[in-house]
Amino acid sequence: MSNNYFLAKDIISKIFGKTDMRKTIDPQLKIGQTYISDIKFDLCSRDEIPQLLIGLQAIHSDPSSRKAVFQAISESLGKTIDFHNGRPGMDLWKILVLGTLRLNCNWDFDKLHDIANNHLILRQMLGHTLYDMDEQYKLQTLKDNITLFTPELLDRISQIVVHHGHASIGNKALKGLNASCDSFVEETDVHFPTDISLLWDALQKSIHLIMGIFDEIISSQWRQGEHHLRKLKRALRKVQQIKRSNSKNPEKKALKEKHLKSAVQDCLNQANILVAKVEDSLKTIKTAEPGLVAKISMIEEYISHAKRQIEQIEQRVIADETIAHEDKVFSLFEPHTEWISKGKAGVPVELGLKICIIKDQFGFILHHQVMEHQTDDQIAVSLINTTKERFSDIVSCSFDKGFHSKNNQIELSKLLDTVVLPRKGKISKAAQAIESSPEFKHLRRKHSAVESSINALENHGLDRCPDHGIDGFKRYTAFAVLARNLQIVGSIEQQKRIQAAKSREKAQQTISIIQPILSIIDRREIVLTQALVEFRLSA
Repeated sequence: MSNNYFLAKDIISKIFGKTDMRKTIDPQLKIGQTYISDIKFDLCSRDEIPQLLIGLQAIHSDPSSRKAVFQAISESLGKTIDFHNGRPGMDLWKILVLGTLRLNCNWDFDKLHDIANNHLILRQMLGHTLYDMDEQYKLQTLKDNITLFTPELLDRISQIVVHHGHASIGNKALKGLNASCDSFVEETDVHFPTDISLLWDALQKSIHLIMGIFDEIISSQWRQGEHHLRKLKRALRKVQQIKRSNSKNPEKKALKEKHLKSAVQDCLNQANILVAKVEDSLKTIKTAEPGLVAKISMIEEYISHAKRQIEQIEQRVIADETIAHEDKVFSLFEPHTEWISKGKAGVPVELGLKICIIKDQFGFILHHQVMEHQTDDQIAVSLINTTKERFSDIVSCSFDKGFHSKNNQIELSKLLDTVVLPRKGKISKAAQAIESSPEFKHLRRKHSAVESSINALENHGLDRCPDHGIDGFKRYTAFAVLARNLQIVGSIEQQKRIQAAKSREKAQQTISIIQPILSIIDRREIVLTQALVEFRLSA
């Protein structure tokens, strides 16, 4: 049976060619389907959905931009996806539309799932008709497909979108790009880290995983796992309650320290017992099943986290030692999380990663970078260098003082015609002359516009990243930048269409005014012509 199937498949492929199991976009229109360039939008709408979809429509309607985007997608995903074998998959154009829409509207996957199945204009953009309303997307299908796009691919598409946007602007973009650069913090989806809470995270995950394994192998060894967790939780709560006391009385403070150390020691004793019990249980498991092997590896990782937290709690609380900052971990589930203090009013600390962006005077984000254990001054030159390679017409860039260093001043002046980088501290007369120049002052005043782009990104998803892992974090950020650039293209195109509609309406009004006058003139011309003919005949 299987041999006949493969024989038939080979014959069909030889006659008709290979069948694509996953297409960039289906070129064959269905009955009742509206071509993407013919989809109509409400131009008076100020919502972000029409602007994004108009931007996607503009990219699709431009042959060179469409070809470049589809080529980038095919080349990138062709390395990891077999387009000709397997089951039919979601069109890559649909993934691009839904992925950017999720970030542009700051939705979770549940909201995206509902809108993708019910929003009529969006479904037209996805290639659906009124006759296939029963074709619904599954939630897990959306999650699995959107994660196929890599940050590198999204960055490449974003460059194509920006170049298209500059071309649509016209002569204004030909005069050169004046950029602005700044950084902000994108938070990870983590709770505030304390030694106790991180220890609880590690042991809770370890015990739940080991309980699941022993349930699979039908063993009752961990039947009291939840009881052990409740007992540990009570001990941790006791520590938290003792720490609430803020009394300034020396006697009460001394008594608090004594009770705190006793309660912490009780927690550590229970934690050590549980760690030992989990390790002993792992030794009894003998299996080569891939699923169980992966779970065992995860348990060992969480146990190592628990041991580290136990050791650090002993050092900090029991021995009154200071833990070095580089030895601290701020999340077990998002290990790339950093403790960032930018000195903002009312925001003493942020947990996440810094994102540096470069925008031009039209609002397009030319480049962005996720900063892992880096400061602003460390990436300034490399960031401009990369941006210059992508957009050679960039002539100036403004920064704030956080990007300043002596070397940066020298290197950036080699890359740009004008560098607006204020110096820290007392400056020399030569530096004063530079910073007092009209051009420097003009571009310095324009620098605050980058805060508008940062605020727009944060309002459209980049305030907090719900995706997991550093790869998910970078993908989420790249989707947000691409969505922002598409929305700007859509806004420009929307304004053009509004102006064209106003011009048509004005022309129609002019015609309606002139037409009666022309009809009167035509009648008079007819009367005069007839009179002239009669005069000539009579003569």
